[in-house]
Amino acid sequence: MAQYRSPYTNPMRAILLLGSVLMLSAADSAPPAGWTAEAIRPEVRPKFTYSPEGGAHGGGALVIETDTRDGLDGYWKRSFPVEGGRYYRFGGYRRVAGVEWPQQCAVVTVQWFDAAGHGVVDDRKLVERYLTKYRDPLTPLEYPVEGSPGKDGWAALSGTWQAPSKATQAVVELHGRWAANGRMEWSDVQLSAVDAPAPRLVRLATVHFRPQAGKTPADKRVQFAPLIAEAARRKADLVVLPETLTYFGTGLTPVETAEPIPGATTDYLAALAKQHNLYIVAGMFEKSAHKVYNAAVLLTPEGKLGGVYRKVTLPDTEASAGVVPGADYPIFQTRFGALGIMICYDGFFPEVARELTKRGAEVIAWPVWGCNPDLARARAAENQVYLVSSTYEDISSNWMLSAVWDPSGQTIALAKDWGSVAMAEVDLSETTRWRSLGDFRSKLEHHVPMTPASHGWLAKGETLPADYSH
Repeated sequence: MAQYRSPYTNPMRAILLLGSVLMLSAADSAPPAGWTAEAIRPEVRPKFTYSPEGGAHGGGALVIETDTRDGLDGYWKRSFPVEGGRYYRFGGYRRVAGVEWPQQCAVVTVQWFDAAGHGVVDDRKLVERYLTKYRDPLTPLEYPVEGSPGKDGWAALSGTWQAPSKATQAVVELHGRWAANGRMEWSDVQLSAVDAPAPRLVRLATVHFRPQAGKTPADKRVQFAPLIAEAARRKADLVVLPETLTYFGTGLTPVETAEPIPGATTDYLAALAKQHNLYIVAGMFEKSAHKVYNAAVLLTPEGKLGGVYRKVTLPDTEASAGVVPGADYPIFQTRFGALGIMICYDGFFPEVARELTKRGAEVIAWPVWGCNPDLARARAAENQVYLVSSTYEDISSNWMLSAVWDPSGQTIALAKDWGSVAMAEVDLSETTRWRSLGDFRSKLEHHVPMTPASHGWLAKGETLPADYSH
């Protein structure tokens, strides 16, 4: 296997890049000190200008404009001095016009170099199983988080990272590329030293249990009380219960066991959540007017109904039983972070977990009757989220596990016996860094295919966590 090398380490490539640097023409306004306008090749150079009175707060804006041709590619560039091992926070604003996919075409990147302009070894914490003799010697690009644009069109950008130990400079590039007839502006761009982020520890628990006794929803829900108490004894912040737990083994139909939300089951579980000071996610059939949904509810430590998710993908058995699909992907802000929920069959499709991730989910709770566990690994890894599944499948069947999966797709807690609780303590402030890719989570919105499905990486009214890039 050949060692991966960044194009920046190729001497000929570096010469070509230097030869293609194009400074602003004399007619353009002079940008602030340190900023230069550059293009990959002369024939794809966009128009660079500086607006002294522009920007999100009137302090000036760096502008890139493209003509009728697509495929133009240029960037504003500046180097900031850094000290290896320290943490740095990027801040700034961006506004675009006429750009269909701004998350790909108007990106900001940060890369670490030594004093001579050479890439440095990424000696920060990586996923250890990917550390081989072919370990990528260079730090990959970092991508700031992009917030939702305000009424004036300006969106905040932010990111916090630790500089590799040998880094002495961070090079910031503001890219305007590929889109025709576009205008991209940036303002208030800065990179400053900050303290290391505080740990965000959370204990994620799953229950592995089949409520065999009883024939009514009330009979079923009370059987989970001892398991919730056990999770609380182990200081869990979140405990996930299985799908449609008030239906399992009743011999009734989904319609016959469906309840209003809020209702008797949510009231019962909310009281347990308050008693034990934790969050509970539980699956049940919901009756809403003339419709029945396969739903999962979130109960909060305050003893409240925190929200409802309605399963958006339905297998044939549910559709034929009169269940209807949901159509939304809510995100719930908890005391530990942003939580999303999906249910069983949702896991067979990458779109559901991806939609939750696009809206900012850091943890996804997954009540699930059964599913291919390889898909659980994929959903966690491709979205860089923690996934907490609770299933009715026996571990010997290998058709889903009651487990906690980390952002690299590995099982970090596993319940093997019926009536048991598995738990993992994780730090949501930590970044899962992969060899050659670095922080893949930060790349998702910038590297997804430019298709209609990639539009609206942030849904209306939704915002990403203030800073999840470390």
